[in-house]
Amino acid sequence: MLKIFNTLTRNKEVFKPIQENSVRMYVCGMTVYDFCHLGHARVMVVFDMVRSWLRSSGYDVLYVRNITDIDDKIINRANENQETFLDLTERYIQAMNDDAAALGVSTPDFEPKASDNIPQMIALIQQLFAKGLAYEGPTGDVYYSVNKFKGYGKLSGKSLEDLRAGERVDVNPDKIYPMDFVLWKAAKPGEPSWPSPWGKGRPGWHIECSAMSERYLGAHFDIHGGGQDLQFPHHENEIAQSEGAHDHQFVNYWMHNGFVRVDDQKMSKSLGNFFTVREILSRYDAEVIRFFILRAHYRSPLNYSDHHLDDAKLGLTRLYTSLKGISFDAVSDEVDWGDCRANNFRAALDDDLNTPEAMSVLFDLVSDLNRDRSVTTAKLLKGLAGVLGLLGRDPSQFLQAGGDSELSAAEIDAMIKERDEARANKKFDDADEVRDRLLKAGIILEDASGKTTWRRS
Repeated sequence: MLKIFNTLTRNKEVFKPIQENSVRMYVCGMTVYDFCHLGHARVMVVFDMVRSWLRSSGYDVLYVRNITDIDDKIINRANENQETFLDLTERYIQAMNDDAAALGVSTPDFEPKASDNIPQMIALIQQLFAKGLAYEGPTGDVYYSVNKFKGYGKLSGKSLEDLRAGERVDVNPDKIYPMDFVLWKAAKPGEPSWPSPWGKGRPGWHIECSAMSERYLGAHFDIHGGGQDLQFPHHENEIAQSEGAHDHQFVNYWMHNGFVRVDDQKMSKSLGNFFTVREILSRYDAEVIRFFILRAHYRSPLNYSDHHLDDAKLGLTRLYTSLKGISFDAVSDEVDWGDCRANNFRAALDDDLNTPEAMSVLFDLVSDLNRDRSVTTAKLLKGLAGVLGLLGRDPSQFLQAGGDSELSAAEIDAMIKERDEARANKKFDDADEVRDRLLKAGIILEDASGKTTWRRS
């Protein structure tokens, strides 16, 4: 029985979908004005895993992850580059998709862009006006009146007074109340704009997700996810907008993944410890990064360092090494859920998607497989790992990929042949010298059943 920690209630709750055997899930995606960083990668990988487990549990899942393609940062970057916001965002959307594919992240069922959903946002703002929750300021901006929504603060667990005291709120004479937030921004020279009942302008950030989630999932759906940094004010404001407009609950389960830290410090450009996905991909195998992300519980902080990535590489190498020599013709990704070890894996993921505990089951299977070399055990290991998006390659593909060695596969094979000939002629010192040369180049030889295989260290 799946249990999810619900940020709204601050409790781990039994998951009960609104419609039996069907789950509707929305996740806040990227603002596309630059390359994705490790924090974005964590959101993509975590909720890709959540969707995978829901489907493995028998649910039909409709997964929506939005793209914010119009906001201040995008406009400023496009102006700096002297290009349109559409040219800028299309380039970074493609880069985002390339990064996601490299990390083994499946494409969401829908990936709506904010700029394609302006009519839906305008309609929702009009509903808020009708409910007395929106007002137009003297300069043409439209605001949400937070003190007229009785439930404001329930996601963050704070009162309006607490939130106001704890937040830096710019003094804006257009606002009736300092915590009010913008729904529609009046057009400024040089900015893209759309017509509206309040004049030309563009949407505020928060209204985007309320409108897009409603369009694709309805006004009440099962799961809303995103990074912990979005809990306030973005998700708090989404609740105010959607529940204020419709007078009923917006989302049943709120899921937030933890922050990414770098060597125990918050990742930020100002500290010089900011890493894009493609920077990390230039140094580490993409599956190692996915393994590293999922090895931590999704709600825990994720601490990035070369040491932790190297350790993740060793862990994934151990998983792949255990599968060497197993006939992949006999191994499929189907899981025998009647196996007690599979039940342990299920119990881990049913307990608030506890991937560290689930991975411990994979390493228990490695111990079993190293002992019995059973195709059944190998099949179970590969199938369970596949639920997490791991072990999808032939072991040799992973074990012989990348590394710091400048030797090509053909050069390594030639040196192994040279060593085999030396051994056949009983020139064992020469054979050892070849092995040592390969070892210095980062190539490890493994002799088994009369055959030599290799992997990169």
